[in-house]
Amino acid sequence: MHDVVIVGAGPVGLLLACELGLAGCSVLVLEKESDQDSPWRTQPLGMRGLFGFSIGAFYRRGLLDAIVDASSFPDGRDVRPQPDGPSPPRAVGHFAGMVLDPAKVDMADLPFRLPSPGPDFTMISLQAVESLLSERAVELGVDIRYGVTVDAVEQDEDRVVVSAGEVGFEARWGVGCDGGRSAVRRLAGFDFDGTEPELTGYTVVGTLADPAKLRPGINLTPTGMYIRMAGEGHIAMLDFDGGAFDRSRQPTRDHLQTVLRRVSGTDVTLNDVRLASTFTDRAKQATTYRQGRVLLAGDAAHIHSPLGGQGLNTGIGDAVNLGWKLAATVRGHAPDGLLDTYSQERHPIGAQVLDWSRAQVSIMRPDRHAQAIQGVVRDLLGTRDGTTYVFEKVSGSSVRYDLGSAHPLVGRNAPNFRFGDGTCLGELMRDGLGVILDFSADGRLSGPAAAWRSRLRHVAGAPADDLGLGAVLVRPDGTVAWADDHDFSADEFERAASRWFGRPQA
Repeated sequence: MHDVVIVGAGPVGLLLACELGLAGCSVLVLEKESDQDSPWRTQPLGMRGLFGFSIGAFYRRGLLDAIVDASSFPDGRDVRPQPDGPSPPRAVGHFAGMVLDPAKVDMADLPFRLPSPGPDFTMISLQAVESLLSERAVELGVDIRYGVTVDAVEQDEDRVVVSAGEVGFEARWGVGCDGGRSAVRRLAGFDFDGTEPELTGYTVVGTLADPAKLRPGINLTPTGMYIRMAGEGHIAMLDFDGGAFDRSRQPTRDHLQTVLRRVSGTDVTLNDVRLASTFTDRAKQATTYRQGRVLLAGDAAHIHSPLGGQGLNTGIGDAVNLGWKLAATVRGHAPDGLLDTYSQERHPIGAQVLDWSRAQVSIMRPDRHAQAIQGVVRDLLGTRDGTTYVFEKVSGSSVRYDLGSAHPLVGRNAPNFRFGDGTCLGELMRDGLGVILDFSADGRLSGPAAAWRSRLRHVAGAPADDLGLGAVLVRPDGTVAWADDHDFSADEFERAASRWFGRPQA
């Protein structure tokens, strides 16, 4: 019997498997697809944006170079990190089809920011992410099986049984990372609530007779939105039909051309279609991410429109939050209630992402009220404050879990403190341990930290910039669990360490 069975070998499931494998757990991953080379996962259709929060997660596990090497922009721009300093990001994206100016992002205004070797944003294919994560997972002893379709999920007080036909797979815990149409979510009886769609979206690869009639990039129009990607005939479009067309029938060339002409306001001609798919802005979320011994992560836990590129990034946040907590539970040293904090922390983040998507759809509607609001929002996005606000949201800079502390750093992603020997915090977390950063001159946490030596790495010494702090406790997911100024006491650290890392060792 495995410790954990994960259903779904996409980026979320594989990253979770890596986190668990790193902690010494026995992990089985089941994936229904037998072929991972789908055109929907490779360039150009499988390209996704990774923002700073997600890039930081890969950096902490030693995967930053691999992510950067596999990244690419359609226009060929360099994705390598820039030199240290508060320079603006090279791409921000859009909000409701209104393209943002990266130069208007005030990096100095972002909370507790220190230079990092990773870029603030990059583009990478799903296949590339899955390839590097599956390779790492196998190195860590994870068993990955493809071509397995799950059709039953049962659990009792001690185990979960995930079945595919006559074959049952037993584990102490089960996690559904199997996408928006999650079988695990349905079979385990999770409630899935939210709002129905207002639009059908289309992704098309074909040939245009007259491509010059479509402006490159993102174009918000009075009747919808279209995006002409770099490369011939790669187009996305949004049609406000109430989601009526999605999944109802296969889109034909004539239908796609009709929609494209309507949303673009041109008489452009679509010669042929090689690939086409549909999606909607349906926004739903599991009411809890845990039912007994079964948990959900990624699109299995929440679905929404792709506006803003938050789907993959939110799923990565789920995986790194859940991984160390489930591993501690499996290994028997988790404090009471630790695993419940996964849903408590990530569910509000998922709800915020759904509302972020809904807000964009609401002001893109083809009616005069929405277009009036567009004008107001466009003016706001033309300011540094407006653009910086959006960047904080999409990059993950604004993510803060409510951990019950008034300290403004607690609950946020830890700054990448750099020490005298050039080592940075991110490099100290590759083994998946938590870290206690002791900036005091007397190293006063050396003794207390030793009591958690198998779960916490103690690092003493002053960093290049301590941000006015005396000590910082960082969870394995990179979240600051406790922080205080230079007058901190060891007792405060010990209370925080016990809360998140269980009883000290004997």
